[in-house]
Amino acid sequence: MLLFAALAVPAVRAELKPGEAFPALATAGLTGGPLPVTAGHVTIVDFWASWCAPCKASFPVYARIQADYAARGLVVVAVSVDDRTVDYEGFLKKFHPSFATLLDQQKQLVSKVKVPAMPTSYVLGRDGRVRFVHAGFHGSATEKELRTQVETLLAEKDRQ
Repeated sequence: MLLFAALAVPAVRAELKPGEAFPALATAGLTGGPLPVTAGHVTIVDFWASWCAPCKASFPVYARIQADYAARGLVVVAVSVDDRTVDYEGFLKKFHPSFATLLDQQKQLVSKVKVPAMPTSYVLGRDGRVRFVHAGFHGSATEKELRTQVETLLAEKDRQ
């Protein structure tokens, strides 16, 4: 019975797993804006697309999280996988994000990470290693999880 239960609910997992180093943003061929400084910061890297309804719902949440934790060392980076620059730019004009947004038009970073769904976010520790992965966006439940994880990672420096 347990085997059946395990098979009935397939896990959606990103290829890049907790504990692994996140690829360098500087060498990923990203365009659209200046690269934020992430070294030594807790970082949320969110992969999104202009056509993705949950992505639209996630942007206000990331803005709130960035506003609440930036002073303590959090950086939010949203990476679009849109094929067309006009779609990426139109989304930004509509949502006016207060955090870094970049375009992975050549799909270099998304291919390295092997993102399983849109959106997917990776929460990185100050060492640049993946600590948590969120496939999809589930409103207040995702926001609560992200806040708890960010608090945990920011507190790690306080204990050192």
